[in-house]
Amino acid sequence: MENAQLITLSRQMSLRNQMDLVANNMANLTTTGYKTQRMVFEEVLMPLAEATEFMQGDKNLSYVQDYGAGLNLLQGSVRLTGNDFDVAIDGDGWFAVQNEDGTEAYTRNGAFHIAPTGQMTTADGRPVLTDGGPISFTTEDGKVDIAEDGTIVSELGIRGNLRVVDFDNPEDLKALGENLYTHEEPLPAENPRVLQGALEQSNVRGVIEIAHMVRITRAYETVSKLMADTDDLRKQAIQTLGRLEA
Repeated sequence: MENAQLITLSRQMSLRNQMDLVANNMANLTTTGYKTQRMVFEEVLMPLAEATEFMQGDKNLSYVQDYGAGLNLLQGSVRLTGNDFDVAIDGDGWFAVQNEDGTEAYTRNGAFHIAPTGQMTTADGRPVLTDGGPISFTTEDGKVDIAEDGTIVSELGIRGNLRVVDFDNPEDLKALGENLYTHEEPLPAENPRVLQGALEQSNVRGVIEIAHMVRITRAYETVSKLMADTDDLRKQAIQTLGRLEA
């Protein structure tokens, strides 16, 4: 019975984490460039006991454990904004931005801005990277156009190319928060298609997430009932054993 409770407890914990992830998806229903996250599970086998003198040999116990969160990389719908510094990627690829410590982070959120310093940044102030590093503009640049291949052109001429990267193993992307990710092996994206004056919407589908919430809630209730039933059986066994010994 103790084993049954431990197994159901591991299931409850995984369901709670799964619900947290679904709730986070719902919270990002309107977040630009957000990718739906799904919990990935793995089976964990409890080691066998070293002692072997029991009449019935020890058996493996199978637990469920959260392995991590995977990303649904399907393209979100593209919304036209008309803003020169709103940029969307049509297809594969990620924008590269610079963290405070100088390292790179990657995002599909192309809602960029021009800071008071003239630097092109994300909404939270991270510099947007080109092939030559961060880029800044002055009033002499005038209108800025961004071509489909990421080339940035102003009235002063070509200013650089947006750094758009891709990954052989996108499942290795690690979330930093704020819709940003890290990866150890970024590669230049092959033939990226960049759309100026547009933003990629979140690929979260509210109806699907609500369905997941209902399924997780029902599973949690079932597991909770199983734990309660197991606890009742334990109490009955103790009471019966007590009467027999008396």
